[in-house]
Parts: sequence; C-alpha cells; structure tokens
Amino acid sequence: MFDDKPGLMDEVRARFAHVDSCPFEGERVFFENAGGALTLNAVVQSSARMAAIPDNQGRDNPAAHALVAMIDKSKADMRDFFGAYSGQFFVGESGTELLFRLIRTACLGTPEGGQVLGSTLEHPATRSACDRWAGIAGKPHVLVAHDDATGTVGPDQYRAALTPETRVATILHTSPVTGMGVDVAAIAAEIRRVAPDCIIIVDGIQHAAHGRLDIDSYGIDGYVVSPYKVFSRHGYGVAWMSDRLAALPHDHLLNAPGEPWELGTRDTGAYVTFSDVVDYFDWLGGQVSDASDRRARIRAAGEAIHAQESRLTQAMLHGTGNLPGLADMPGVTVLGGIDNPAREGLVSMNAEGWAAPDLVTALRERGIRTHTRKADHYSGNILTPLGLDSCVRVSMCHYNSEAEVAKFLAAMQDILGLTD
Repeated sequence: MFDDKPGLMDEVRARFAHVDSCPFEGERVFFENAGGALTLNAVVQSSARMAAIPDNQGRDNPAAHALVAMIDKSKADMRDFFGAYSGQFFVGESGTELLFRLIRTACLGTPEGGQVLGSTLEHPATRSACDRWAGIAGKPHVLVAHDDATGTVGPDQYRAALTPETRVATILHTSPVTGMGVDVAAIAAEIRRVAPDCIIIVDGIQHAAHGRLDIDSYGIDGYVVSPYKVFSRHGYGVAWMSDRLAALPHDHLLNAPGEPWELGTRDTGAYVTFSDVVDYFDWLGGQVSDASDRRARIRAAGEAIHAQESRLTQAMLHGTGNLPGLADMPGVTVLGGIDNPAREGLVSMNAEGWAAPDLVTALRERGIRTHTRKADHYSGNILTPLGLDSCVRVSMCHYNSEAEVAKFLAAMQDILGLTD
C-alpha cells in the first residue's frame, strides 16, 4: 500500500525522531523496534510542552479544566484506537506493572478454587504475575505448551487444559521473541465455551505497533500495552478493562468516588502523548484509504502497516534485488520457520559459527542495529526448548524501508563471507 502513493514513505519517516541516525552513534538502520519503537516527533513536542505545566487536574481554574479535557479526549481516542467502546481505560507505571495489577485483581477477586491458565509462549510479565498471585489465591497456575516449530499457540493447546473452573486466563497477542501473532479471539472463544465466567487478560505490548486492534470482537476482560513500543515514550502503560473486571475489589483510596483504578495524580502528558499516537494512525489511514470514519481510518492504517511489514519480512527472508535472503544463506536458521503467516515484522535467527552477541556486534559495526535475545528469564521459555542459548532478533516496523533491508542483507553476506 505504501508503494501505491509516491512520497508516502518519506512523509511517514519524517514524522519519527532519529529515523536513520542515532544521537550517540550516528547513521544507522534501526531494526530494534521490538525493544522499543521509534518515537513520533509529535510525542517529543507534547512531552516537553506538558512537562512545563505546573497545574494538576481537579482544581477550579482554567488550566486544571484544560488538563481534564485532555484526559477525556485521550480516553475517547483510545476507544477508537483499540476498538473498545465499553469498559474503561487508565494509565499506570508501565505495561508490566498494569499486567501485574489486573492479574492480581483477577486472581484474588474471582471465586475460590479453580485454576489460572496461560501458555509457555508468554512474556514473564504475565507468567510471573500469575505464578505469584495464583499461589497466593490458592489456584494452581497451569501453563499449556506452545508449538516450538511455529513459535505460536492456539485454541487447541488451550483446549486440552481448560475446565469449567478456569477462573483466570492469560493470552500473549504477539511474541517478542519469535515475532509470531496469536489469534486472541479464537482462544478467548474456546475459553468462554468451557468457562464462560473466566477473566481473560491479554498482553498486547508487542502487538500494538502493528495495528489491527479490535478489542470489542475478542471477548476478553483486559488488554495492556506499553506505549514506548507503539511510537510514544517510556514512563507509562495503558490498560483497558471490561466492566466486570473493573468491578472486582482492587486497590484505591478509601471513599474515593467511583472506586478508581488510578493511584495518585497521573501525568496528563502520558494521555496527551497517546493521543499523538492515535492521531498518527488516523493520519496514516487517511493516506492509504478514502474512509470518512475515524475508526475506519485507524483500521486502514493497521492493514497498511501489516502489508508493509509483510513485504519487508519477505524481502529479508527471500531477498531483494540481486541480494539473497536469509533463507538462501548457508548456515542461517530462522526461528518459527521461513514462511510463517503468523509473523509480524520480526525475524529471529542464528548463523552457524557465530555466537548471537558477536553477530549483533558485527551488524552494529556495519550500521545495523539489532538485539540479542538470551535464554534467560525473558526468553528462555522460547529458546531453551529449541536447544538455543541465544538468537539475533531483527525487528522491523512500517517506517523501515526495503533499502534498509538490502543494507542488512549486504551486511550479512559480508559477515558470513558470502561475497565474491
């Protein structure tokens, strides 16, 4: 879709800070988007503007009223972005912190007995929270095994462990190690078939930057993102909750009206910078579609992002121009297989004779920023069953170009000694 509109890629890249150079290292290709996406220039500007405002919400003055209006606008923007027109949104310290809070509330607030269900694909943000709070609540924490070959998990795996007493279930929308997406709606439907009252909480942290969110269609109770991975900044997370999850007993100030979920005065700038993200999706959707409805434009942006990232991963795997792709490079292994339709803008790989950290360094020396994933508390659940102690994660986003993929492939040829 990007290629159908001349100049669109230049317009997209112009909206992001440090798109082709690092302020510490100089010119580079940024293929470390899964560790934290590039930041919108609008977010940088809003952060500076909002940091200078001394007023708080809830006062009787024009500044306080303006801050409340900004928060209200942002929550409306979140509804359009996530496709969630029921329930409520709030911000917290980080995506991980919010997942802990939602999972704690669900484990302690659901009826006694039963189980807490998740999968081995999940990030430790959900696995750790479930392990801790399921134990405290006296509910066994059951993990179903993901498919090592494809790097994903589906309804079949969940089905084998479901019981009518499944009280809480967690789902990872996209893996930050394999890059594979999960069919949240299909898994949630299977859970609801067996345990209709189960509280279902989704880790959407890795998925959000790729768009195509539609919470109302998922049949879930909680969804969490980390905005720094979706073109905003560090320092806050965003959570959506269904009304029934929000109504469970939870931490809040005594006698606070409405039993709020936010603890203390939140940073209005966090809300404003998420509005900047939604505005960007809205703008992009207007460039790639004729949709007149804002939600439709945001959905169109997600489809365009998916198409662009698919094109980039295909070029990386199968080559571009006269450069062979990773699939044709001797000794290179790609996690999850070469042609995996679940892949979302990410390729994790190893090269024979190269330790992953050394390959990351060699790529960096050639101007390509990637990252090592080790078989540690973050990624051991994925890598250890494959017999790997580490891998190289190459993560792309829609603002990356095919020319940057070509630079990566040329660097790999040079490193592996495949050039004439």
